[in-house]
Amino acid sequence: MERANDSAFSGFILLGFSNQPQLETALFAVILIIYSLSCLGNGAIMLLSTMDPHLHSPMYFFLSNLSFMDLCLTTCTVPQTLANFKGKDKTITYGGCVAQLFIALGLGGVECVLLSVMAYDRYVAVCRPLHYMVIVHPQLCLQLVVTAWLTGFGNSVVQTALTMTLPLCGKNQVDHFFCKVPVMLKLACTNTSVNEAELFAVSVFFLVVPLSLILVSYGHITRAVLKIKSAQGRQKAFGTCGSHLMVVIIFFGTLISMYLQPPSSYSQDVNKSIALFYTLVTPLLNPLIYTLRNKEVKGALRRQMRRILDLRQS
Repeated sequence: MERANDSAFSGFILLGFSNQPQLETALFAVILIIYSLSCLGNGAIMLLSTMDPHLHSPMYFFLSNLSFMDLCLTTCTVPQTLANFKGKDKTITYGGCVAQLFIALGLGGVECVLLSVMAYDRYVAVCRPLHYMVIVHPQLCLQLVVTAWLTGFGNSVVQTALTMTLPLCGKNQVDHFFCKVPVMLKLACTNTSVNEAELFAVSVFFLVVPLSLILVSYGHITRAVLKIKSAQGRQKAFGTCGSHLMVVIIFFGTLISMYLQPPSSYSQDVNKSIALFYTLVTPLLNPLIYTLRNKEVKGALRRQMRRILDLRQS
């Protein structure tokens, strides 16, 4: 990015909620608690999926990748946010801002693709159970996950380069609590209509297309579930699908509200709140809804706890 003419340019000032210091103090405690719970939940899923042989299946392979991604996403933004909320120094270095933008954007793209992959996995499990292990074989699982990571970070390379090469003309106050593309575009002292159009097109690809695939998958799942004769079986299946869809709607809803509108129309306070929700609540909901209510995961957790107790007693 063409920096300010001042050669002493050292980075950006993340304004956050600096105009409401009492809110920042309250948010510090809330964010710290949610971040700790999110790390604990996602870390537990990753460990259990690795250690317990009963969870060595495609579903938990995808879930462990989702947990790792959520852990990286929160760690990319939350520690800096906590430091800014707690202290008077709200600066972030130029390199730190670039890294934060690149990682957060890349991980967001990865999650969009990964959630659609997981929906396809559930579709095959419910609609073609007899062929599940043949269709969703280990090689395909690895290929799908690698594709998600390469697609997400491939887009991030392009977006970060396009955004961080815009001229600033002395502007370095970021009206947010972390560096993200729409906010950085508002700092540019040149016409950003091409960047906005390109961002909109990419957002459609990463948000609307995966969401459409997810809804189609769950549409087929719903049709298959309705054929189940047992009312209890239908209720259980709908409960699981409903909770999964809730996470999807929350995740895609927050991202769509942030990216499928021109930066010029942003209400910053609303977008800050949405971004906080996206970076904190969604990573916490994923382990709660996808696995920690799951009987298989609860069984794996009990087995590992018994194993630890046996090791201590021996």
